[in-house]
Amino acid sequence: MSTVNPQPLWQPEPQRIARARITRFQTWAAEHHGAPAEGGYPALHQWSVDELDTFWKAVTEWFDVRFSTPYARVLGDRTMPGAQWFPGATLNYAEHALRAAGTRPDEPALLYVDETHDPAPVTWAELRRQVGSLAAELRALGVRPGDRVSGYLPNIPQAVVALLATAAVGGVWTSCAPDFGARSVLDRFQQVEPVVLFTVDGYRYGGKEHDRRDTVAELRRELPTLRAVIHIPLLGTAAPEGALEWGTLTAADTEPVFEQVPFDHPLWVLYSSGTTGLPKAIVQSQGGILVEHLKQLGLHCDLGPEDRFFWYTSTGWMMWNFLVSGLLTGTTIVLYDGSPGFPATDAQWRIAERTGATLFGTSAAYVMACRKADVHPARELDLSAIQCVATTGSPLPPDGFRWLHDEFADSGADLWIASVSGGTDVCSCFAGAVPTLPVHIGELQAPGLGTDLQAWDPNGDPLTDEVGELVVTNPMPSMPIRFWNDPDGSRYHDSYFDTYPGVWRHGDWITLTSRGSVVIHGRSDSTLNRQGVRMGSADIYEAVERLPEIKESLVIGIEQPDGGYWMPLFVHLAPGATLDEALLDRVKQTIRTQLSPRHVPDEVIDVPGIPHTLTGKRIEVPVKRLLQGTPLDKAVNAGSIDNLDLLHFYENLARKRP
Repeated sequence: MSTVNPQPLWQPEPQRIARARITRFQTWAAEHHGAPAEGGYPALHQWSVDELDTFWKAVTEWFDVRFSTPYARVLGDRTMPGAQWFPGATLNYAEHALRAAGTRPDEPALLYVDETHDPAPVTWAELRRQVGSLAAELRALGVRPGDRVSGYLPNIPQAVVALLATAAVGGVWTSCAPDFGARSVLDRFQQVEPVVLFTVDGYRYGGKEHDRRDTVAELRRELPTLRAVIHIPLLGTAAPEGALEWGTLTAADTEPVFEQVPFDHPLWVLYSSGTTGLPKAIVQSQGGILVEHLKQLGLHCDLGPEDRFFWYTSTGWMMWNFLVSGLLTGTTIVLYDGSPGFPATDAQWRIAERTGATLFGTSAAYVMACRKADVHPARELDLSAIQCVATTGSPLPPDGFRWLHDEFADSGADLWIASVSGGTDVCSCFAGAVPTLPVHIGELQAPGLGTDLQAWDPNGDPLTDEVGELVVTNPMPSMPIRFWNDPDGSRYHDSYFDTYPGVWRHGDWITLTSRGSVVIHGRSDSTLNRQGVRMGSADIYEAVERLPEIKESLVIGIEQPDGGYWMPLFVHLAPGATLDEALLDRVKQTIRTQLSPRHVPDEVIDVPGIPHTLTGKRIEVPVKRLLQGTPLDKAVNAGSIDNLDLLHFYENLARKRP
């Protein structure tokens, strides 16, 4: 692996290395904390994992984290799960996110774009004022530290204000995008029992308006803990009976009051994909997210006050939370609410041009779609402000690296390509962007600072230049503090720590190369990952199997060698049923309306049966391996299957597929 790409695709110029914040941090940390002054990033990374306490102390000092109560030590108990970060410390995430309002009040904190209008700025002063007004109203509604506040919202400024106001009062934020159907939202929100719900009347996508008032009414009926519903008239409709108006709650000129909470106080709840059962409700802390995102955005992404940070995302994906944290570095963040490819495939690039984005974040799938559609962004648009194109959601294929590099090189641009990989589970990156390192085709530049990333074999032995399980052998501050409704911690433990006790196993296949780079090979489990968004198979089964014609189903997501993603749905029909066009349309429409358009499969295939384990569980991973070409005897333990003959169908299907 280390000799596959001996020549880098891109090498940072000496001037870029010298001015990078991570370079300045290393020089400062060498002077103040004993970090290595020489050896560049590899030496700094080794120090950051060997001297974990000192490294994270240095991060808090470099970024001037304000502890209203000092910490007793950096890391108390370091056992995973359950590591204790900065015990004794108190702070507030929202206070840090709004600090730039004090020095740059009239500059834009947010640039908001949708399919119908040019970028609309929200200044730092205005953002702070709205947060202050809304936080005071939330307190008046009885919201107290630890109460959950939910948003059924698109990627709009109001969502950012609501998150920050919730954090300011010590509440716990949680959100879903409005393309989620009611059942998907309730599977998430009912777990955490929110006391406030922010909603829109609808949203615009693909040139159409989508009315969500009926869904909102269902959410209100099915969330009995709600004390208030706050209506945002995105499509211009009146507030439903009993709902409060957004404009009224954000009208006051009120200085925000920031509740000082313990470092490990919950900041937000994110959700896993729900592969088996309900989505896991992942709780991350105010302090853990604050320091992890300062490191990731301020050092790895090299963001600061002069930057404009765009990432195509929705409020149902952790990248939205990550995008909002760009405010921590004083960066202007770009919010886009709309289709990634409307009115044409180059839509995201046009947003970058209109907003002067310096960091352009998107999915690997979008890059490959642009390549396939013969889009030439750097030739046809003024993208001279872009310093970095970052991709996540799935591995960027080699052709994606080449296409991006060549497109921008032809226009004379010195483009840094950062393929990154992390997860909702830590709301950050395990590996990816390093502004001072070369980029090799098909590879992530390096593991992140403070991230003891390794590839392990089944025995727990580390591997180099070989494929292994992605593990993290020391705690990260943004690891979950717990799962909601997991009182004994067993679900949290079983999700990451049951394979290698005391070591985080993420569920990705990776290679750590001898040059220090990382190659991601896709999931080592059955999680669906489509268009950069992780989804659960359980949601699809629940929706499809309500149809009387469907006896049982199985959905698989497979990363393709060309960067594509194939997601077939296998259906075992009830006696007498036929998979004709009418049933096919009903299956797709059911999934689209009850879940989201992203959940609709690429193909629906009639099968003779669905294989199970002896305990009755559908076997997703072995079928995925068969469809990827793994021989039957290596894809599954034959003794654990209820009907081995069924697997020959999937094995034959793999042989026939081009």
